Amino acid sequence: MHLDHAASHDGPAAVGADAHRPDGARRALRIGLGGPVGSGKTATVAALCRVLRDDVSLAVVTNDIYTREDAEFLLRAAVLPPERIAAVETGACPHTAIRDDISANLEAVEDLEDQVGPLDLILVESGGDNLTATFSRGLVDAQIFVIDVAGGDDIPRKGGPGVTTADLLVVNKTDLAPYVGSDLTRMAADARAQRPRLPVILQSLREEDGVGAVADWVRARLAAWTA
Repeated sequence: MHLDHAASHDGPAAVGADAHRPDGARRALRIGLGGPVGSGKTATVAALCRVLRDDVSLAVVTNDIYTREDAEFLLRAAVLPPERIAAVETGACPHTAIRDDISANLEAVEDLEDQVGPLDLILVESGGDNLTATFSRGLVDAQIFVIDVAGGDDIPRKGGPGVTTADLLVVNKTDLAPYVGSDLTRMAADARAQRPRLPVILQSLREEDGVGAVADWVRARLAAWTA
């Protein structure tokens, strides 16, 4: 289910970081994915890779505190060639590496462009964090925030910067709603109230083309980026 809203006040092509590499070539579009632990960020990244990889030159940077667990999941799933998946071990609270000290992530995305480029798209996945997690606009050009119905249907109503300001909010695992007592209608209404001008997608990756609406949103961002 895709809840359409007006475009973000930043506009679809707005960026915080320089859009060009030192050689003058346009760099890859960078999209960050954040959200609480277990919300389905890595599964969403994997599904996006499978859908987009035949048409888009892309790579992924994952963030974990002390391990390479998310990168290893993507490698086992063979969603991309190994050289297109990089892992950052933050060693601290995950949002530090995506918002406060972004140097390790910047180095990772720049190394990927140098080693396997030219790239159209780099997905930067945050380690699992809370509702305050947001990406620095010096690191990514757009942000997706992923929550899931098992976390409680009051999550959209609670708000927080991740829910209210991300360019796209994804309410994941909708297939679990009947089993965990979550009211999808209520979640959708609360999300609309928190994000009156920003889009929301309700998603189940267990459905055929489950990531399709998110993939379409990414394609639209890419089209604006390359226009």
